[in-house]
Amino acid sequence: MGCSIGPPHTRWIQSDPLPHAGLTPLPEPRITSFGMVSSPPPAWGDTAAEEPAATFALRRYEERLAKDPGSLAFAPLADAHRKAGRTGEAVRLCREGLERFPAYATARLILAKALLDDGDPEAALAEVRVILDGNPADAQAHRLAGELERRAGRLPEALVHLRQAAALDPADRESRVLLEMLDGDGKLAGGSALARLLADDTFATVSFGTVCLEQGLADEAAQIFLRILRKEPGHAPARMRLDEALRVKMQKRKGS
Repeated sequence: MGCSIGPPHTRWIQSDPLPHAGLTPLPEPRITSFGMVSSPPPAWGDTAAEEPAATFALRRYEERLAKDPGSLAFAPLADAHRKAGRTGEAVRLCREGLERFPAYATARLILAKALLDDGDPEAALAEVRVILDGNPADAQAHRLAGELERRAGRLPEALVHLRQAAALDPADRESRVLLEMLDGDGKLAGGSALARLLADDTFATVSFGTVCLEQGLADEAAQIFLRILRKEPGHAPARMRLDEALRVKMQKRKGS
């Protein structure tokens, strides 16, 4: 599976493929009929299937963990809490479970996402680095590391991780699109009038980039914000606008 870390006889458990991140697929909810013919009272399992999906998932994993406290069910339960907005509970479950299974990459990835959702991106990045120390070929960890480094304004580091993610997972379109935009070094291809205009540092401002973004020029806006961030990595407004430009770009790609 990967190289070993931690105490003797502990092997690194590679993270499971997204989007489910190790969660056991839930059965499709059974469609019940409310017709004129009466039916026998549903079993408890049928009632649970009719609950909202998030509640059903929580109940199911809580029961599984209660039956076997030493199992890996803490990870999908933590992820269910994270998706429901209970990041504190997700962090607690992951930390407790990782004390027993320190090499379980899926749980550590869920912990990193919960920490990010909880407003602690640097702690999230520290957990991702632990995964990559144990398994440098973990595409999901590289993808998340790239996102965290980009948000922090560390673009060279972000590019390294995004290249790794794209190389390890050829189906990772998102990393490839981000690479396409972030690897331009703040320059636009071609000799258009706008490209020549943007080559002038006079126009490398948040306000001009915002105008481009409002006109639907996501590529041009992104390159302006990138040029600002290469000079000032801690420039918060440019970082926020770059996020917006990347979201617009991704939405356009998905719609094409």
